[in-house]
Amino acid sequence: MSGSSDSRTGLLYGFAAYGMWGLLPLYWHLLASTPAAEVLAHRMVWSLPTAVLILVCVRRWDWVRPLLRQPRRLGLVVLSATLISVNWYLFIWAVNAGRVLEASLGYFINPLVTIALGVLLLRERLRPLQWTAVGIGALAVTVMTVAYGQVPWISLTLAVTFAFYGFAKKQTKLDGLEGFSADSVLQFLPAAGFVVLLGVRGESTFTTEGWPHALLLAGAGLVTALPLIFFGAAAMRVPLSTIGLLQYLAPTSMFLLGLFVFDERMPPERWAGFLLVWGALCLLTYDALRTAGRNRAVLRAARRKAADVTPQDVPQAPASPALPRRGA
Repeated sequence: MSGSSDSRTGLLYGFAAYGMWGLLPLYWHLLASTPAAEVLAHRMVWSLPTAVLILVCVRRWDWVRPLLRQPRRLGLVVLSATLISVNWYLFIWAVNAGRVLEASLGYFINPLVTIALGVLLLRERLRPLQWTAVGIGALAVTVMTVAYGQVPWISLTLAVTFAFYGFAKKQTKLDGLEGFSADSVLQFLPAAGFVVLLGVRGESTFTTEGWPHALLLAGAGLVTALPLIFFGAAAMRVPLSTIGLLQYLAPTSMFLLGLFVFDERMPPERWAGFLLVWGALCLLTYDALRTAGRNRAVLRAARRKAADVTPQDVPQAPASPALPRRGA
C-alpha cells in the first residue's frame, strides 16, 4: 500500500475512533433507566469476551507471558484499570444526570492536564506557548469556580483520571488492544460479582427491561472495544500530530450533543470557561504544528546534505602495497 493511501486509511480509522467516542453519550442515554454502576459493571463484564474474541482472530498472545513476569508492569495495569473504571463510571453518570457539557469540558481540559503531568512527573520542559496554554486552562477553571461557587469537579475528575490513565498506559508499553484486554481481565471478576449480586437481590435491569435493553447492556463491551481498535490502527498509519488534532473531535461532538440534543443550559460564565479552554487548545495546536514543521524542515535539510555527499567526496583509504609473487 502506498504512503498516501495508507495515510488516508489511517485518517478514516481516526475519524471512526473519535467519532464513536464522541457519540457515546447517545448510547449511554439509551440506558438511562439503569443505574450507572450497573451499566459500568456490564461494560466490564462484556468487554472481556469481546477482547478474547478479537485476540483469537488476530492471534496476538505473545505479550501475555512477558507481562505476567514483570510485577511492576502488572501493578501499572492494576492502576490503569482502576483509573479507567472511575473515568467510565463518572462519564456514564454525567450523561444520565444531564451533565454532558461538563463531561465534554473534561476531555477538552485533558491535553492541558497531560502536559502538566509531564512537567510534574517526567520533568519535561515546556515551550513558552505551552506554558501560556496551561495558564489559560487554569484561568478557565478559576473563572468557572468563581462563577458557579464550586470547583467543576466532574470535568476535572474526568480530565485527571484520563491523563493519569494515559500516563500509566505509556509506562506499561501495551498498545490499544493489549491494554484493553489486560484491563478487562482485571475488571471482569469484580464486575461479574456485582452483576450476580444485583440479580440475587432482584435489582438487575438486565432481565427485567426486555431483550432490547439486555442487548444494549451486552453491546457495551463492543462499543468500548471498537474505538480502541480503530485508534490503534490510526496511530500506526498517521503522524502523532494528526492524532493530536483528531482528539478534539470527541469532546466537540459531546459538546454539540449536550447543547443541541440534550438541551443543557449554557450560561455566560460557562461560555467564558469554554472559550478560554478553546483558546488554550488553539495555542497548543499552533505550537505543535509549528514544532512539527520545524522538525520536518530540519530532517529534510539533513537528508539533502547527506544526498549531496558523492562517492568522490568520501576520502578513500590508501591502497595496500602489492605483495611480491611467490617465486619472483
